[in-house]
Formats: sequence, structure tokens, C-alpha cells
Amino acid sequence: MEKNFKRTLVTTALPYANGPVHIGHLAGVYVPADIYTRYLRLQGRDVVMIGGSDEHGVPITLKARKEGVTPQDIVDRYHAIIRDSMKELGISFDIYSRTTSEIHNHTASEFFRRLYDNDKFTVATSLQPYDEQAGEFLADRYVVGTCPRCGKDGAYGDQCEACGTSLNATDLINPRSALTSAPVSMRETTHWFLPLDRYESDLRKWILEGHTEWKTNVYGQCKSWLDLGLQPRAVSRDLKWGVPVPVEGAEGKVLYVWFDAPIGYISNTKELLPDTWETYWKDPETRIINFIGKDNIVFHCIVFPAMLMAYGDGFQLPDNVPANEFLNLEGDKISTSRNWAVWLHEYLRDFPGRQDTLRYVLTANAPETKDNDFTWADFQARNNNELVAVLGNFVNRAMVLTHKYFDGVVPQPGELTEAETKVAAEVEAAKNALTEAIETFHFREALKQAMEIARIGNRYLQESEPWKLAKTDMGRVATILYTAVNLCADLAVACEPFLPFAAARLAAMLRLENISWSMIGTNPVAPGTQLGTPELLFEKIEDEAIAAQMKRLEDIKKQNQIANFKPEPQAPEIDFETFEKADLRVGTVLECEKVKKSNKILKFLIDDGMEKRIIVSGIAQHYDPKDLVGTQVCFIANLAPRKIMGIESRGMILSAMNADGRLVLIAPRSEVAAGAQIK
Repeated sequence: MEKNFKRTLVTTALPYANGPVHIGHLAGVYVPADIYTRYLRLQGRDVVMIGGSDEHGVPITLKARKEGVTPQDIVDRYHAIIRDSMKELGISFDIYSRTTSEIHNHTASEFFRRLYDNDKFTVATSLQPYDEQAGEFLADRYVVGTCPRCGKDGAYGDQCEACGTSLNATDLINPRSALTSAPVSMRETTHWFLPLDRYESDLRKWILEGHTEWKTNVYGQCKSWLDLGLQPRAVSRDLKWGVPVPVEGAEGKVLYVWFDAPIGYISNTKELLPDTWETYWKDPETRIINFIGKDNIVFHCIVFPAMLMAYGDGFQLPDNVPANEFLNLEGDKISTSRNWAVWLHEYLRDFPGRQDTLRYVLTANAPETKDNDFTWADFQARNNNELVAVLGNFVNRAMVLTHKYFDGVVPQPGELTEAETKVAAEVEAAKNALTEAIETFHFREALKQAMEIARIGNRYLQESEPWKLAKTDMGRVATILYTAVNLCADLAVACEPFLPFAAARLAAMLRLENISWSMIGTNPVAPGTQLGTPELLFEKIEDEAIAAQMKRLEDIKKQNQIANFKPEPQAPEIDFETFEKADLRVGTVLECEKVKKSNKILKFLIDDGMEKRIIVSGIAQHYDPKDLVGTQVCFIANLAPRKIMGIESRGMILSAMNADGRLVLIAPRSEVAAGAQIK
């Protein structure tokens, strides 16, 4: 940082309270924000971390309609799930509040009213989507249709989730209501608009000239919006759920969620610090950092700053807006609607006590510069090969050896050698690189440098071999283990932002209290300290646990296939005489076996009532051949013979492709005589 700030305000994007949070949210926003905040606390800096649930979004009302409950029921349920699961993961908010709070309602209303009274809005009457069947105007998210850019159906009126394009409801092809599926009509309605174009020059100067250090994805997206020219943006909506527009004649209208939600950062700070909140928002010596995902860049870098400019009264703009890209799951885009996600509350249930493993993997594989992929195989490998085999291994060796040779009392070191000097220099270099990486929001690199300290320790023990020296030179062993124990102390500090639970257990074993960043490299564990009983910081994750997660994803994939099943278009019509030429019969399976050199084809021996015939069928991936012997199948008897994999097949067995992609054999509901014709 070029400027020394007195304090830091960290905000995190507000998750919609229409469902739990998943690993994409964590990797994009909450784990990075927590790493940074914990680091600042270790530095002894004044920092507060503000979070909360966004409870006025249209997705919430859609969820409520689907379940037949009120929006308040939905947000109460998911706010609690999100808040509690974040806390269990160690996301250390100073406050995690909500936008249905009384203080938020008052703050958002006052914000709008100030802009309204100072003529900061424009008013316009325009045609908006309307559902004649439901009898109400449709917010952007209530309109679905085909994306004009990528051609995928199911795009929303504000964004296509398939390609990420920002849209207006009027851009969609064949728009329809998400409430009733009826085609939308257009009706006149009046709304208030924030004229972003008035602030374009100031925004351009602030971002394009003043913050060239921002991440390229953030800076580039901002530049693109500014170069296209900003347009007024509506800040009210015709909805029943939200903060009512606080002016006369606005009945039935609420604040647009992207006007309402960012004000939640302010209202949540006021709730936490009722007497001093303005210090964190209006003092130029406060550094404001907004942690967000890339889909929120325009709102946090263009819309919200323009709102603050319009409000005035000394509100400061963010100094940085670190935004990560998207995290995919097993090669497929995470999707709430398709349940294709690893949900935090379910992870905590399935992997109790393994919060640090998830934090580690999400940081080591964070989508900082491009979309990345979370896989369960990588999750297991990083836990077993890095946390267990590198970090946990070093700490355990150092602690166990100290207990073995010195009864767990940190020994007095002797003369330091070149080996200890080298270790000290390597730790100092790792600390400097780690500090620089966190300060510049490169958390993957920061984690790598923290783990480097463990690798330094493993190399040091392996090269010095205290277990051998114990036979001849206990003085040297004392120096080695004193150094190793203090490397553990370095790790307790360096890993705390990333692995707070393991770091706390390690600090307790080392009898360290009130750890701080300045401790790294200073040998804070004094000779004579009685260490705690060694315990494993991490344990291996077995294949069975990973197989269970993969089975769950496979089941979800099948459920989605069934839910989204659409029959193939009907084939061209044929006349009845043509159909009569096909001789459909029932046969009994006498023998069935897989065809060698093929994983798809089964060879059937069929009793057709007159003779035995061979038919091959490509259903080997869906059936075990031994389960088919003795069953009955339907087949076309008069199909011309043809060779498949060198086998002459006389007929075609009938099967249907199910919605989940599984081939299902067609068979009579009760046994019939072999050779019976199908009429």
C-alpha cells in the first residue's frame, strides 16, 4: 500500500437468503475476505469485517412462491443456515446481519429520501413486463426466455447464467413469466432512476486513473462499462417484497435490490458500531475493501460508488474491490437451480472437524485470475499429500521428538550452525513473500509461502537427523529441536489466516498466547516451556468418503436429467401399411453374454417360439447379462440380418432411452408365449 491508513473496513458481498452458501461463494468472497481480515488482526491493525444476508432479492420471492410460504419464512430459514455455517467454518465476521432488520430499513429509506430531496434522481415512465394472468408487473428475474447472445433457454431478464451476459427483460427472445409461464405483455409504469451518466467522468477518473493496481478482471470490466457509456438505472421496482419507496405516490413500489443491498454494508456497520460507524465510512484515513464475485463487479464499482457520490456527506469510496472468477464443480458450472454444488452446511455435516481442509483447498485452488475447478479427487489429494504429509508431518515429528528426548520441555539451544542460519534466512524470505502476497490479495501465493515454512522444517529435520545424533550429541539435538519447535510457532502464526482451527490447536500445544505477525522468525517459544501433548493436526481422508460424495453428485446429475427431459421430436409420419411390415414379437432370453473387445454390446440367444436366434444389442452398460437370462424381451423379427462385431444379428431388441440416459428394455408386463406377435 502506498498510503498508511488508520483503519480498514472489510465488506463481503451479501448472499441471497434463498438458499445456503456453496463452495463457489466461499472461494469467491468469504474465505479470501477472512484470510485478509485475520492477517490484519495479527498485524495489530484496526479492522472490522462486515457481512450479512441480502433478503430482498427476487429469487427469494420466487422461492417463497414455489414452496407456498412467505418471503419472511424463506429468509429466516436461510439467514440462520448461512450465518451458522459461516461461523462454523471460521469466517470471522465482526457482524453478520440482514437487510430485513429495522436499522437497515431505516438506513436504506433515509438514503433514498436524501437523494430524492436533493433531485439526484430522474423519473421516467416506461413499458415494463407484465403478467396478465398474475395481474402484476414482473421484475427482471420474473422474466425468463431465450438468451439473444448464446441461444440458451432459461435466461433471466437481468442476466443469462449460461454465458454471464447482463440483459434487460426486453432483450430476451420469447419472454415469459416465471410465475405462470404466460407470455409477457408490456405496460406503462413510473420509476425513479439513478442517472449514472452524471457520474461517468468522476468514475472514470477514480477507477481508470486512480486505481490501475486493481485486478485486471475488475479494472477491465469497469473500463468496458465506462467505454460503452453509462445509462440511467432504475432504483425502484413494482414489487410487494422489499424496502418500500419512501415517497408519496409510490405505493406498491420497493427499492431495487441492487440499490437496497449495498446500503446493507452501511446499516450493518451502524448496527455494530452505533456511535463510531461514521469513522469507518467517512474518514479518509479508513481503507474500505469490498470482497465480491465477478458477477457483482459493475454494482460495486459503478452503481454503489455513484450512489455514494450522489449522497455526498463525506462517504468514502472503496480503495480496492478484489473479485475472483467462478469456481466450477467437477467440470460443470455450479448452479443453485440444478443443485450442482457443494453446500457448506452439508459439507460440515459430512466432514466434521475438517473446516481447515475445505479452507485450504479453496484457497490453494482459488479462481483468482480465471475460472477454476473443484474436484473431490483434488480435495482428497491436497489433504493427504499436503496438509497431512507436509504440514502435519513436520509438526508431529518436531513435537514427538521433543517429548521423546526432553520430556516435552523445550531445550536450551547450543551454538547455532550454518544450518540454523540458513533456516532463519529461508523463513524470513517466506514471511516477506507471504506478507507481500496477502497485502496484494494474492492468497494462493500467500498460502504457498505459508506452507513453504513447513517444507523448510521437513528439510531441516531430514538433513540434521536428530534421531541419529541422540546417540552421540544431545547438545546438538537440543539445538535442532529448539529450532524445530520454533518453526512450529512460525507456522501457528503464518497459517492462522488460512487454517485457524489447526493454528489454534498448534498454538495451544506450544503454549503460545496472543500470537502476532511479528512473532514469525523470532523464536517465541522459550527454553523451559512445557509443551502440550502432541496431537495430529490433520488425518487422511479415505476413498470411501470421496466415493460417497461422487455418488451424491451422480445422483444429482440423474435427477437433473430427469427433470429436464424433453422427448425427441416425432419422426415423419408413415402409413399403416408400412407399419404392418414390421414383425414385432416376444422372445425368451436363453443365454446372454458380453461381446469380447466391446464394453457396449451384449450377445443374446433368443427363443422366438420357432427356433433359436442370435441378436446383439448395445445395452451392456445398463444391464448385467446374467440378470437377463430367463427374462422376456420384445424384438423386431423380420429385420434384415447384419454383422456387428463379427456376429450376425437377426433382429433388433426394443429398448427406451430414459430421461436419466439409461436404456430400459421393453418387455411384456406378464409372461407370454415365446414368439407371440405384438399387435
